[in-house]
Amino acid sequence: MTALLDLDMLWVTGKGGVGKTSIAAAVADVAARSGRRTLVCEMDAKGALAAALGEDDLGFEPTEVSPNLHAMTMSTEDALREYLRLFVKIPLIGRIGPLAKTFDFVADAAPGVKEILGVGKLCFEVREQHYDLVVIDAEASGHIVSQIGAPKVIADLVQVGLVRDQTQWMLDILNDPARTGVAVVTTPEEMPVTESAELLQRLTAETGAHASAVIANRVLPMLFDRREQVVVEQLESALPTLTAAIGPGAPMVLEAARLTDARRRTGAEHLRWLQTELQRDAIHADLPIITVPELFSRAPGRRVVSLIADGLAEELDVELG
Repeated sequence: MTALLDLDMLWVTGKGGVGKTSIAAAVADVAARSGRRTLVCEMDAKGALAAALGEDDLGFEPTEVSPNLHAMTMSTEDALREYLRLFVKIPLIGRIGPLAKTFDFVADAAPGVKEILGVGKLCFEVREQHYDLVVIDAEASGHIVSQIGAPKVIADLVQVGLVRDQTQWMLDILNDPARTGVAVVTTPEEMPVTESAELLQRLTAETGAHASAVIANRVLPMLFDRREQVVVEQLESALPTLTAAIGPGAPMVLEAARLTDARRRTGAEHLRWLQTELQRDAIHADLPIITVPELFSRAPGRRVVSLIADGLAEELDVELG
């Protein structure tokens, strides 16, 4: 599974609320701490990545937030300006004003035009080998197909000429499973695993991109083995004695342990269902499911990202510097 970090580009997506941004930041943190020069980019510019990395703000220009780790947020206007400067050789100073409005008009009428600027910017960073790994905090699973599939849409619409040439080199990067992968983040719950299975079915067929891993976030640890479970059941039958000896809090503690274990077992069933679904599909039969433990914290921030990174590093068998 260390091959996950040996890619040139890794898209991280998942259903809203599963911790996609924290996982993307943690993967980038693992890569950077293992010696790889890494860029992590937030595509929807909501500011969640900055919060996860403990930064006040991030812009289009990458900022070094820790050794080997650079972070940025995508801006369509800045990406258009950079594209015009690099490929069309038009020097632009300040806001691009009327040109941006014209572009917005065209982008609203043609599918994939806006998305391709962001994808193209990141593919350019890969092509120029500015970083060892580019990690993308991508759109949620409902939108990732249109985002990562934008070059394919444009290539299908335009068969010849400059536009076709510009999309082809992007597709060469995006469709190469040795260079580009998609990590689908889920939690051990019914809706996220169902949506993840559906996304995996669509991904390669509609975009040409390949999944590299499923990352199961917030997985509860096993509280009791089989022998300990027998003891818990015996404790339940001895509650009056326990309450008399320990106090009125004994039943609540035992009930909390029982409910937590029941939730863990339910989550494990959902992940087993997902594993079965993957094994039914020849393309995804060997796709690894990487687990990240429940941290019992919903507060975003650098400390949480570091803890997730430590868990990921153990799963990936990576030594951190």
